[in-house]
Amino acid sequence: QVQVVESGGGLVQAGGSLRLSCAASGSTFSINGIGWYRQAPGKQRELVASITSGGSTNYADSVKGRFTISRDNAKNTVYLQMNSLKPEDTAVYYCKVRYYTGLDYWGQGTQVTVSS
Repeated sequence: QVQVVESGGGLVQAGGSLRLSCAASGSTFSINGIGWYRQAPGKQRELVASITSGGSTNYADSVKGRFTISRDNAKNTVYLQMNSLKPEDTAVYYCKVRYYTGLDYWGQGTQVTVSS
């Protein structure tokens, strides 16, 4: 059974940094890619950054140059380093693991709050 657990959220002042972690357990050998999404109150969930099994990355325009996604295959963990945080980055951040079968597994989310 697959489990996806996010951690690392919290409260930070504008301009500060946070690093989120997404740990996947279970059948991790057939993971195609992992993505970070976020959902602010009253808004739709949006893709923030993603990384494929081959290491290719993709970022939303709003976070390019500020956020970096990386993975540690030995630990089955993906990280999202968030620098120069802005109040508009405030949201619940979710990790999604996609398998080659097309199945997706979501974590429970972690709150990120950026104060001005």
